[in-house]
Amino acid sequence: MRLVLIADVYPPLRSSGAVQLRDLSIEFVRQGHEVTMMVAAPELHIPYKIEVLNGVQVVRLKTPKTKDIDYIRRTLGEVLMPFFMLRNLRRSPLGNQRWDGVVWYSPTIFLGPIVSALKKSSNCKSYLIIRDIFPEWAVDMGLMGRGLPYRFFKEIAHYQYSVADVIGIQTQGNRAYFTDCLERFSADIEVLQNWLADAPAQACSISVNNTPLSGRKIFVYAGNMGIAQGMGILLALAERLKERSDIGFLFVGRGSDAQRLRQDATDRRLDNVIFFDEIDPDEISGLYAQCHAGLVALDPRHKTHNIPGKFLSYMQAGLPVLASINPGNDLVHLIESERVGYCCTDSSVENMAHHALMLADEISRENTYAARCKSLFSKLFSPQTAVDKIVKALQG
Repeated sequence: MRLVLIADVYPPLRSSGAVQLRDLSIEFVRQGHEVTMMVAAPELHIPYKIEVLNGVQVVRLKTPKTKDIDYIRRTLGEVLMPFFMLRNLRRSPLGNQRWDGVVWYSPTIFLGPIVSALKKSSNCKSYLIIRDIFPEWAVDMGLMGRGLPYRFFKEIAHYQYSVADVIGIQTQGNRAYFTDCLERFSADIEVLQNWLADAPAQACSISVNNTPLSGRKIFVYAGNMGIAQGMGILLALAERLKERSDIGFLFVGRGSDAQRLRQDATDRRLDNVIFFDEIDPDEISGLYAQCHAGLVALDPRHKTHNIPGKFLSYMQAGLPVLASINPGNDLVHLIESERVGYCCTDSSVENMAHHALMLADEISRENTYAARCKSLFSKLFSPQTAVDKIVKALQG
């Protein structure tokens, strides 16, 4: 099939979404499909740039800036983004290209107009990969009420749902939300698990042996450090266990809360905690090879279901997890039923500490976690499984 994928992130960005889209597009190519990746590119000084990366034709289209700016300018930039993408696409050699299917990735929720235009011009089906139910999660977090801004974003989200033939949701638990809100739309709903390609073996710029955590059992958190993650409990956990000289906590990444968390660790005089800036995704396997367990945190106010990309990367590396997540999240059942770690859903530091010590002890005695983690990853989270589902839906 000749497919177009559309998103606002792609490497060299290092976000989990960018890595997912790279892995997905490469797998499409591996299976014999002709793939064009269209990406919003505020950094460009020309209307478009076309390159081929790993067999994928990548078209970067000049758009207004939408990252690292205030909310008003970001919203305006995102509203304008799909129209700038469409205008600059029509200036490119691909302006009249026809496609056999259109696939797009949310977040962002604003790509509906360009998807609709390409779908109509090609008379083909479209597939929405939705990883972030916005604005619902923002309301859950108390970042937004249900006033005018909420209703505005809700209409934008509903518009993108209306142009989808199939919507791939993260977990079964999110089906109820979409079943209720999509009664007026004709999209089919299916579960499309997150995915992650095999990571190439690569040295890591972080060496735990060259830090004060050398020789300890390392609990690692690698990824975004933002409001949605609710990471305060992880520092509270580190403080609770600071007398355990055999356990250390390693935090790697960036985000809106990263600096505050660093300062908090300093203020608490946590000598069992070290922070590092974001590293290249290809270094992650080298990082995890030095660690013993992965940390997952989701703010307990979340009501939607989420299986974070970092959970996949831990499973791929054979690292069991210690998770603090919202009650009822499908991830709880997955971790417990597959016996790949421990979960807390009550925001209790005491419970987290209890489970952390149990996990550390089990790892020391007889670590049978690695095989279970890797088996779960192979079963559910390969790019091949995701591509097979998307192609089947577009051809159906």
